[in-house]
Amino acid sequence: MCYFRVATQPTLFWRVCSPDSVARLRSFANLPKKPNACYSAKSRDISIKNLNKIVEMSSSKLSPRESGTYIVEHAKHIRILPAGIEKLTQEIVKGLIEKRIAVENFSQHELHPNPTPKQPEEYSKAADWVFVLDTLNFCFWTPDNYTKYKVDGYTGYFALCAAVKRAIKEGVDVINPKFYSEIDLKTLENIFRSDDGETVIPLLQKRLESLHEVGKVLIDRYGGSFENVIKKAEKSAVHLLELVVDEFPCFRDEAEFAGKRVSILKRAQILVGDVWSCYRGQGLGYFSDIDQITMFADYRIPQVLVHFGSLEYTSELLEFLKTDTILENGDPREVEIRGASIYIIEQVRDAVVKVLKEQHPEISLDNVNSIVIDQYLWDYRRRHNADLEHIPFHKVLSIYY
Repeated sequence: MCYFRVATQPTLFWRVCSPDSVARLRSFANLPKKPNACYSAKSRDISIKNLNKIVEMSSSKLSPRESGTYIVEHAKHIRILPAGIEKLTQEIVKGLIEKRIAVENFSQHELHPNPTPKQPEEYSKAADWVFVLDTLNFCFWTPDNYTKYKVDGYTGYFALCAAVKRAIKEGVDVINPKFYSEIDLKTLENIFRSDDGETVIPLLQKRLESLHEVGKVLIDRYGGSFENVIKKAEKSAVHLLELVVDEFPCFRDEAEFAGKRVSILKRAQILVGDVWSCYRGQGLGYFSDIDQITMFADYRIPQVLVHFGSLEYTSELLEFLKTDTILENGDPREVEIRGASIYIIEQVRDAVVKVLKEQHPEISLDNVNSIVIDQYLWDYRRRHNADLEHIPFHKVLSIYY
């Protein structure tokens, strides 16, 4: 990290930022790396104005946790219910005591990699697997049938995992950026072919564009390996999150809300969370600040939050959701639901930590965070689908979730 001096009129101030951020700020503001004879006072003033604007924009963007709080404070369509947060807290504490909530759950799934340092090549490839999956981890539903897209009997995210596993088994180098940065639409469609042979994975063209985008960046800047991105973060989950959002535009899940730029960052955060989970919080997956990552705001977790009584919709929003109308990404109602999800889980996480410290000191807090809480609630929704399906959810066709 370094201090970067930013000129304002009439004073100077210092901002803490990474060397990468300095380079990007210079580039955006058209500042030369070194002054030269052609760099006039007038051009310098214009550049400084550009730089000040960039710094102001960067400063005003809220983090996911800050965004959750800000969104709830300015919400018009949702309510947060403390009694439901307490009920959810008790559910999570019970799950931790009974060891139903654990970081190991991720790698134990048959479709997920289970890396070990004893196999260095496979250990490294697991990071590339996670990166490709989370680059494509969005929108598996179709308006007429929410579970129509299936691969080997799996639906949703696990259908994606099954398709990638099938492709690898068939000899397709699907997690290699040299392959997917140049993949064509027909090949991609074949890789993600469905069980019925007719249903096409939603937003196929957007998936193609995302793969091309991230693949080229990996090759040009990171030696063709996501492991190098992880290592550049220097064991900081927040730094890795920033790198992902800065380097790969398709992960920039943000919105304008009540005069502020808010960050939801579902896929970017789940990418960091999946790296941590895949490596069980050790080795390549160790991050000293993993507790700074929030839950991954989607359209299914809110059903669980409503079920536990921690989230409540206004009658107007509830009736709207029942119409199955597709919202535009960034609609205030969508932002409120997602922001409330982040806020509630952060409240639950804090409450769970407090209970464990006071009543169950034998339970380590190292792996108690919003990631494992999110994973548990996501699984809870799938296990109790029949009980929760009557709760309407918001629908958005988006690359962000």
